[in-house]
Amino acid sequence: MKFVGWDWASTSHDVTVLDDQGRVVERWGLRHTEQALAETLARLARHGQPAELPVIIERSAGLVVDRLLAAGHPVVPVHPTAFHAARPRWGAAGAKSDPGDSYKLADYLRTDGHRLRRLQPLDPGLRELQVLVRLREDHVRARSAASNQLGALLDAHWPGPKAMFCKLASDIALAFLTDYPTPQSAARLGQARLAAFCRRHAYRGGKPPAELLARLRAAPVPPTGLVSCPGFGGGPEASMMWLAEGRTTLDECAP
Repeated sequence: MKFVGWDWASTSHDVTVLDDQGRVVERWGLRHTEQALAETLARLARHGQPAELPVIIERSAGLVVDRLLAAGHPVVPVHPTAFHAARPRWGAAGAKSDPGDSYKLADYLRTDGHRLRRLQPLDPGLRELQVLVRLREDHVRARSAASNQLGALLDAHWPGPKAMFCKLASDIALAFLTDYPTPQSAARLGQARLAAFCRRHAYRGGKPPAELLARLRAAPVPPTGLVSCPGFGGGPEASMMWLAEGRTTLDECAP
């Protein structure tokens, strides 16, 4: 049996193939290009059937992992911390050596592979579902970050809208901030105008306009007001745009 160590990097990789005695059968480096990846998969195929040629790598997901799984290789993901703890068995090293790491990974797989979990090739339908789940998780994180950024900005310069609405990512909160992005723009907002705003945007929060307006006026006043700067990427408009786009994308990804 043979064992493959794949030392991953963003622009280049190194691969080492060992036999069951720990001898180097082949070692090479490759760039992160389609041609190099295709050539490497073909090169690995010369060492045996993909299903019988496990590959260990310090990643559990990503393009390289997906390509290896699609080619039929069992992929053994190892956490960098766990691999680092095993380094002393190969002696001290003065500096990181990529070819050396790919060898150590392959040797680690050879001696400890029975303790490590293996990723198996996925059914195409499951692989597509996995991609959609990752995409949704990315957008959830991005929306949360944008909401937190907008919340911090309002806390410091325009606390009123946070006092009015429970969720800044809601349609009604974003609509209010679009119409009234600064304290100055809401200075003359009255109960009748706020009631019209709530009707126009189908407000369903259960609070009467008078209470919403009271919350707005009771919020603390910061020494420095929030200035609307449409051309400035770090202002409230940028956070609101991220929230709106993120919510739309999440709706599209929903089952």
